[in-house]
Amino acid sequence: MSNRTKPITILMADDDPDDRELTREAFEENHLANDLRFVEDGEELLDYLNQRGKYAGAGAAPLPGLILLDLNMPRKDGREALQEIKADPRLRSIRVVVMTTSKAEEDVVRSYDLSAASYITKPVTFERLVEVVRTLGKYWLEIVELPPDGHGTQA
Repeated sequence: MSNRTKPITILMADDDPDDRELTREAFEENHLANDLRFVEDGEELLDYLNQRGKYAGAGAAPLPGLILLDLNMPRKDGREALQEIKADPRLRSIRVVVMTTSKAEEDVVRSYDLSAASYITKPVTFERLVEVVRTLGKYWLEIVELPPDGHGTQA
């Protein structure tokens, strides 16, 4: 078990407000104490990670230890954002879990080629989402040892 002194920040990039709210509720249902933050597209995700624009202030955008990434978003989709994250030496060690409606084989293959840590098809019911979040919480927040503040070498 991990001996982290404080829970990691989790950043979810998803353009659907209902999916964001349901995910927040699933985290609450599972009593996960992590700082859960949201961005609405790939451009905002990269602004957050690079502390630009509204995320430029000190403490406005703590580096996440885990990103939940939707692939189908406006402005910059998750595929492009994932490619940029993994190409940046400062960001590439952040674990990215793709969580999307796409079941397309090419999306699965490309996500793993771009070093996604996992690929999950979004559940269609809230009960199943609660199960998925419980499993994510158990694995990523209790079992796996992540680098502090998202830094370190990629596994």
